[in-house]
Amino acid sequence: MSIIDPKIDVLLGETDNDRFLLCSLASKRAHDINDMMRGQRDRAIQLQTAVEIARAADTKPLSMAFDEIADDEVSYDPTSIDVKNH
Repeated sequence: MSIIDPKIDVLLGETDNDRFLLCSLASKRAHDINDMMRGQRDRAIQLQTAVEIARAADTKPLSMAFDEIADDEVSYDPTSIDVKNH
């Protein structure tokens, strides 16, 4: 039984079963979300709209990042580990 949602198996499936890649991808996306929430939208504005941020204001940025990864809304460039939002 998993205590996180989404399940770790789903998250790892999105990152080729690489837990370090998952950690890196989630932390970079959470950083972008946090920047957006704090009004520092330089990089994050391209990745998520203000409406989506406002709707999820009571959700932690890392939880939002994991949800986006599980829903295949975030991808990465394997050569640079840059986060891309669909």
